[in-house]
Amino acid sequence: MRRSDDSVIARLLLLTVAFNFALATTSAPAQQSDKIPTVGYLAGAVRSDDPIIAALRQGLRELGYVEGRTIRIEFRTAQGHDDRLPQLAQELVQLKADVIVVATPQSARAIQRATATTPIVIALFDPLAAGLVADLAHPDGNITGLSSMSPELSAKRLQLLREMLPRLKRVAVISSPGSLTLTPTRMIEDLKAAALSMSLDLNFVSARTSQELGGAFSAANQTHAQAVYLFESALFYSQRATLARLALQSRLPAIYGTRAFAEEGGLMSYGVNYPDQLRRAAGYVDKILKGAKPGDLPIAQPSTFELVVNLKTAKSLGITIPESIVLRADKVIR
Repeated sequence: MRRSDDSVIARLLLLTVAFNFALATTSAPAQQSDKIPTVGYLAGAVRSDDPIIAALRQGLRELGYVEGRTIRIEFRTAQGHDDRLPQLAQELVQLKADVIVVATPQSARAIQRATATTPIVIALFDPLAAGLVADLAHPDGNITGLSSMSPELSAKRLQLLREMLPRLKRVAVISSPGSLTLTPTRMIEDLKAAALSMSLDLNFVSARTSQELGGAFSAANQTHAQAVYLFESALFYSQRATLARLALQSRLPAIYGTRAFAEEGGLMSYGVNYPDQLRRAAGYVDKILKGAKPGDLPIAQPSTFELVVNLKTAKSLGITIPESIVLRADKVIR
């Protein structure tokens, strides 16, 4: 009996050891999955289903990341209320995000105030003009990414308006103070210099909220503007369909900063491809997750810009877009 008891006890011990080993091995992946990298995105106004967010996800997929398995994305948006950005920035920091992507200088500043160590990847604005870095080649600190601005953009957009409207003399410039992608001083100086060289009169109008957009176009008409130049801003991007509609209702030809406006019914856009910028930003995220320091990664400047024209809107406005512009366009909406 004693030998039999000893044998049973031995078998029980072996089963216990085997069970514990199996439990440990099956639970290991679950423990590891909790440690997958977290990428935060702090938005000023865009929604989580916006094309630029989809482009960031696409860029990460192209680099081999699988959302929910090998990477986690935490999205936060202020929904156009920049006063909410500090709280949202704190949330992402408390979640211990490994890197945070931003598309506005306001979002970048909110993250900088919340942490001096979490890497920040920027896109869609000029970090030099925003005062976030002193040198694009050597940004230092915890910021890197892509700049979407170039000094010649202002002149090029005005030239396109003039080419489309040879008798153009007066342009209404609509901006959104507090939501600009560049500091107002830099933007205004570039635009004024370009306008002076073309003998154009500029009238500046502002819209701080979506409720003020209609009033901005009414003010543009009151100044007898013949066309509208819209500064780039998070608010305007989130309200691009409304802006295109208001421009059409006001009978004012307008030029915008990116193709999303033309695709929503805007007349013409010239600038960087926003989704492509965010797709490329994924490359910076990947390098940082693999150990690169953001301050050692040069901030890329835009090298190509795209022109998009909407012939349907031109017809509605009673405007004929010159063939010279149509032939140069990267996309023509008919």
